[in-house]
Amino acid sequence: MYIRNSAKAIIRKENKILLTKNEDENGIFYLLPGGGQKHGETLHEALRRECIEETGREVKVGELLHIREYIGKNHEHASFDQHVHQMEFYFECFLYSEGGHDPEPSNPDSHQVGIEWVDLNMLVQYRLYPKKIRQYLTEELPGRVYLGDIN
Repeated sequence: MYIRNSAKAIIRKENKILLTKNEDENGIFYLLPGGGQKHGETLHEALRRECIEETGREVKVGELLHIREYIGKNHEHASFDQHVHQMEFYFECFLYSEGGHDPEPSNPDSHQVGIEWVDLNMLVQYRLYPKKIRQYLTEELPGRVYLGDIN
């Protein structure tokens, strides 16, 4: 087994955050844009590529805000994630330009059905993964870089 690196974008505008909208057998759920780092790719390069693939938008990658470790066997999805061990790096990101149209994702994830700007004050009402990240996105908890093995 190996540990997978993943880069995630925290893109805020006014009091909203850009999320990918996904659907599975339990309904709609949301994720921060981003994904796996490829061999030979920096985390910043991976994040810029993933944002174009999942949101259709180019981003400028800013400061590293959080690191999340996910060890699947320790969480609610252990029945299908027991072999997963992933390190996720959460960066503040900024959109270069939104232009006059909504660009289409060039390579959305398999469960992805769209993207959505979600009001930060309403995050508690959304099925967002990882669940505990919302506390850091809405600044209910003091900033920490390493969040630990959370879901």
